[in-house]
Amino acid sequence: MYETWEELEKSIVGCNKCKLCNGRKNIVFGTGNKNADLMFIGEGPGADEDIQGEPFVGKAGKLMDMAFCGIGIEREEVYIANIVKCRPPQNRNPEEDEAKACMDYLRNQVMLVKPKIIVLLGSVALKNILGEEYGITASRGNWIERKGILYMPTWHPAALLRDDNKKIEFWKDLKEVMKKMEEITK
Repeated sequence: MYETWEELEKSIVGCNKCKLCNGRKNIVFGTGNKNADLMFIGEGPGADEDIQGEPFVGKAGKLMDMAFCGIGIEREEVYIANIVKCRPPQNRNPEEDEAKACMDYLRNQVMLVKPKIIVLLGSVALKNILGEEYGITASRGNWIERKGILYMPTWHPAALLRDDNKKIEFWKDLKEVMKKMEEITK
């Protein structure tokens, strides 16, 4: 594990731990407040993210930004990362070996940020962080505590683009996160 952001970011430059490196334009490391109390973890970069080198800048990211605005979160206040740092082809879910190849980077990001709450965006994030026994439909909206961190699984913003009904649940989950943040940071 790396002790500083500089060491960690330097360690990922030119990464070739899995086959995703073959098709990437940019490594999409993470963005935001490196001392945030609130962290969001998604599955992996899409085409827009691969081009810009920043997580959640495409359609799903724009939707997430609208939700942030609605509940009073500034994107710069939180830290946003993904399970994998390179775009899977055709935006497919990361394969197990790809996720495992990036997991030390993500663990190190969590260790350096030291968030109080992590919002897990979708099934891929949930299963890779908390375990295969968790399903997003049953787990979303429920707090799960591990090693002093509170986790809130919810829908991935891309799922909201496919199913409007999930927007209400996503909104409720984010409001619950903000309520819990107020309790924790008092």
